[in-house]
Amino acid sequence: MRHRLLFVILFLFVSYPSLAQRKPSEEIDTAAVRKIWNEGTDRSQVMDIIGYLTEVCGPRLTGSPQYTKAANWAINKMNEWGMSNTHLEGWGPFGKSWTLEHYSAHVTKPDVFPLVSFPKAWSPGPKGSVSGEAILFNAKTDSALATYKGKLKGKFILLDEPRTVKPQFEPRASRDHDTTLLEQSNADVPRPRRSRIGVATSPEAKKQALFAYNKSKMMYDEGVLATLTVSRGDGGNIFVQQASGAPSHPDTPRARRPQVWEVRSPKILPQIQVGAEHYNRMMRLIQRGEKVKIEMELETKFHKADSAYNVIGEIPGTDLADEVVMIGAHLDSWHGGTGATDDATGSAVCLEAMRIIKATGLKPRRTIRIGLWSGEEQGLFGSEAYVANHFGVRGDDSARTLQLKPAAEKFSVYFNDDNGTGRFRGVFMQGNESVRPIFRKWLTAIADPTAQTLTLQNTGSTDHVPFDQIGLPAFQFIQDEIEYSSMTHHSTMDVYDRVIEKDVQQSSVIMAIFAYNAAMRDEKLPRKR
Repeated sequence: MRHRLLFVILFLFVSYPSLAQRKPSEEIDTAAVRKIWNEGTDRSQVMDIIGYLTEVCGPRLTGSPQYTKAANWAINKMNEWGMSNTHLEGWGPFGKSWTLEHYSAHVTKPDVFPLVSFPKAWSPGPKGSVSGEAILFNAKTDSALATYKGKLKGKFILLDEPRTVKPQFEPRASRDHDTTLLEQSNADVPRPRRSRIGVATSPEAKKQALFAYNKSKMMYDEGVLATLTVSRGDGGNIFVQQASGAPSHPDTPRARRPQVWEVRSPKILPQIQVGAEHYNRMMRLIQRGEKVKIEMELETKFHKADSAYNVIGEIPGTDLADEVVMIGAHLDSWHGGTGATDDATGSAVCLEAMRIIKATGLKPRRTIRIGLWSGEEQGLFGSEAYVANHFGVRGDDSARTLQLKPAAEKFSVYFNDDNGTGRFRGVFMQGNESVRPIFRKWLTAIADPTAQTLTLQNTGSTDHVPFDQIGLPAFQFIQDEIEYSSMTHHSTMDVYDRVIEKDVQQSSVIMAIFAYNAAMRDEKLPRKR
């Protein structure tokens, strides 16, 4: 009986060679890995992609003409590389977009110097050139607020106290130390995040919000020329985002979420972020009894309300083409620099990964899809809308019941890149222990000794989160910090020069290998238990 059974097995393998040749689910195609590695290192285009997105397109504020230029360029580039189903996919409406047309500011008394500063996004501009005295407006109570009544017209308002500037004894740039990576590797399953509802809606919080509203309204009603706040950082670098009261327009997706405050923002004034050293100098002059006078020209443009767009493209699969592997990053940026490390690097890594796979001639079994998101900087709007439209949502009930769409069953995994120029060091597994042996084999096959860390830790605040929140496998790579927090994140120095070529090449190769391996597995990536 035993001999007969062996004969039957041998007959099947000889008669059906495809069964005999089929590779086990986790066997790595090392030849394909080598092809991807060689294409991504010997013929890399990632720096050219970053250069066009940053220096030709410029900063890509959501909804702006610069964003639209970058999005259309990405579509044309993918078409040039032979991608399929390339399109701009709208979500929204978002509200009016904004661009900076012209800005200059000088202190003219008691001495003349150009003011190191930058307008906040969605800030309106005064009509023509304006000049006026700068005063400190530090009221913190209703009674103190009343003492300023009738004294603010035609003034520039300094809202912050001086900020101490300390010598930088520690290096601004760093790579993850082995001990840090080891701690991450040994981390336990992450704990669920505690809800902040109740804290934000406490009576004291509402009281503070109402005071802030009254203070802003008073400045607007009295005719303040502009408000000035002090930037973090130093050395002339300005960290700048949106004007207070913007851009959470009533017609954005944010309005569909529970509102924290039960008050409306007043109409907003021109708002300027000032370098710490110059802000401190003005404050000290005022404290000495000197009159500080500022002259300013600010021209901004609001564009008609429109939808915002995500950028989508695909490499079609073969026998599992109806199943999807996704990679992505956010294409939008803030306006101070050119959005190089946040997140032209991530967008370029994903575009380059798609190009590499296509250029090698490899044929993935599953469809590999790229998503370049808009509205990330305003609250993950683009990726959140995409997930809701295609895969599912959490309900509004107290249990946040999961409501999945049929496409979710065909979804395998999403890989995201959004932490600057630093090379990949491993993967945040988002508490999904089931993927550890799979990712371990992939990283081992890549054989980059600097990129071998797997941690159960979560990381948040970027575009893998909407996928993860509805139970779809979604991961962000561990990256070296370099000078992300200290220098480039949301700053005027987030420019092409801060990008490290070898790092983004390595990230592009690993992104391509992870996408290809996920597309070739017999099974989809396992989900959290």
